[in-house]
This record gives sequence, structure tokens and C-alpha cells, in this order.
Amino acid sequence: MKNSNRSILLGAAFLMATSAIGPGFLTQTTVFTETLLASFGFVILISIIIDIGAQMNIWRIIAMAEMRAQDIANAVLPGLGYFLAVLVVMGGLAFNIGNIAGAGLGLNVLFGISPAMGALLSGILAIGIFLIKEAGRAMDRFAQLLGFIMIALTLYVMFTAQPPVGEAVARTFAPDTIDILAIVTLVGGTVGGYITFAGGHRLIDAGLSGKAALPEVTRSSVYAIGVASIMRVFLFLAVLGVVSQGLALDPDNPPASVFRLAAGEVGYKIFGVVMWSAAVTSVVGAAYTSVSFIRTFSPVLEKYHRWLIISFIIISTIVFVSIGRPVLILILVGSLNGLILPIALGVMLVAAHRADIVGEYKHPVWMTAFGAIIVIAMAILGAYALMNGIPQLFRT
Repeated sequence: MKNSNRSILLGAAFLMATSAIGPGFLTQTTVFTETLLASFGFVILISIIIDIGAQMNIWRIIAMAEMRAQDIANAVLPGLGYFLAVLVVMGGLAFNIGNIAGAGLGLNVLFGISPAMGALLSGILAIGIFLIKEAGRAMDRFAQLLGFIMIALTLYVMFTAQPPVGEAVARTFAPDTIDILAIVTLVGGTVGGYITFAGGHRLIDAGLSGKAALPEVTRSSVYAIGVASIMRVFLFLAVLGVVSQGLALDPDNPPASVFRLAAGEVGYKIFGVVMWSAAVTSVVGAAYTSVSFIRTFSPVLEKYHRWLIISFIIISTIVFVSIGRPVLILILVGSLNGLILPIALGVMLVAAHRADIVGEYKHPVWMTAFGAIIVIAMAILGAYALMNGIPQLFRT
């Protein structure tokens, strides 16, 4: 493999992984571990299997079609790509406001500045990446650097927490309880919405597609899930170590209290670094991927796509700084986000067997079957979440 290809594949993997590892990732992992204890290992295991099945299918089909997801969807059924793009952009914008908020919180922990000022500075940094001439390469390196930092610091906190590793391993394969909604939440948070397309679209932009690149693309897709899963496992064990000692987490900020209880004030500062790194890389990934879903619809959008990405970040930052995080919108869009994976994956599976889209490529039967099971399961559970999300909006 050429060094340039290796760099692109690694960058795509980390872009997807760091897009998944955001403020919500940290909070969900902490809360579910506190509730399910060692049995949360089983939830992580099942979600990893589903994540790999979904991502391998999507990345391979994008690579063989040599088109972005929305163009594939329009080829399957005219207009479907526009619908998918609307869902992705809505979800990406809403959650990016949360990512900006998380970046502001991270700098607040580190330097004591207000979350609003921290969000503003983080937004400016994210914009700066896309002002660089080699923006794609800069984005790749940024995601890799902060990804490694997050994992290394969380690993340190995990060791200081002294988790019961033996029990965690045992309960991963023989859980006391099985929480289906926790599995759905983790899958949605890892490969839901725009996230699974972040790396796939990055490979298209870098020109790494077609039959010759298929083995590399497949490995990169699995590697991306591996990076996100390693972070999830380390954080799970850190939380488990803290709660197993009988220590209570702060309900207002569960992940921060884990780091502080495990490693004192040093741990709290480490949390600031991890939170900021997780949030700002998610800001970059959400903006890049969301715009990648609309840039092919017009030559004007394609020409100015970099400025669209910058505008996306500016809007997210302004909304948070001026009115805060729109909780009600996040609830609704969160429910809609649960439907994006089954729609997108379903479309990809249909496209995989269309010669006018993928040429002579033959998609493995086992991958189609695996993908179909994921589509059906996530569609049912995503619809359930949506039906419960809308009434919640009106009750709140």
C-alpha cells in the first residue's frame, strides 16, 4: 500500500471514529455503565458487531459506486437522495450545536473561561482547518492527533480507577441484564446519522475508490469502528472502576465526575482535554460530512463547498452562544436520526445489486443478509424511538 493511501485510509478511519466520539458518546457510556454495571460490556459487544456490519456494507458500496450516498440514493429512486440529505443535514446541524457546547465546556474546565467563550474559540479553530489550502489533509491529521490523545488519557484514568476487569469480561459474555434500547442508542451514536458516511465520503473526495481499493476500504471501515470501540471500552472500564468502589457520580455531569473521582484534580483536567478533543473533532466531522451530502446537487454548491462547511460551523456556534443548546430540537432530531441508518443502509443494499450503479461488482451474500437484518431491527426500534420522541416534545 502506498504511504499516501495509508494516510488517507487512516485519516478516514479517525474522521469517522472521532465524529462518533462526541459529548453524547462520553455521557451515554458513563450513564449506561452506572446503570448496567459490568453487563454493559455485553451491550458494547453487540453494538460493535452491528456497527461493523453496517459500516462495512456502506463503505464498500460507496467505494464501488464511486459516488456519495445521496447520489447513490437518487440513482436508486429519484428524489430519495434529497430526502436523505435533508435528514442528515438537520441532524448534523442540531447535534453540532451540542458538539460546540461540549467544546466550550472542555475549555471551561481547562482554563476557567466561560463555556460561551470556549465555544467561540473552538469554532474559530475548527473554521481555521477549512481555511488551509490542504484542508482534507489537515482534517485527517487533526482527527488522528486528538484521537490518540483521547484514547491515551482515558487509558490512564482507566488504570487509576482500578476496574474489576475479570467481572467485566465475564458479564460481557454472560450479562445479568440485557438492555435493548441501550444497544440501539450505542449503534445510533456510532454509525447513526451522518457519522458512518464521514469516512466513506472522505475516501471519495480523496479519489480512493473502485475495485482495486476495495480491500483497503474494507479494512479502514473496520479500523474506524475499532478506534471508536477502544475508546468506548476504556471509558466503560474507568466508570466501572469508580462505581464499583461505591462512589456516586454527579448527575449534572457524570463523565466529569468519573475522571475526578478516579484521578483527582488532575483527572478533572484530563476530562477537560478529552471533552474538548471529543467535541471539536465532532464539530469538524459533522460539518464536513453534512455539507458533503448537498455539495453534489449543484455546481455552485460544489464550487463553494468549503465556505458552506465554514458557514455550518459559524451557524452552530452562533446558535449556542446566543440561545444555548436547543433541547427540544435535539429530542426531535435525535429521534429522526435513529431512522437515518436503516434508510441509508437499505438504499445501499439495493444499490449493491444494481449493475447500473456498481457495475460488475458482486456484493457478498452474507454481507447483504447481515445488512438486511440490521435494517429491519433498526427500523423497528428507530420508529419506536421517534413515536416516543414526538410526544415527549409536547410533554416537556
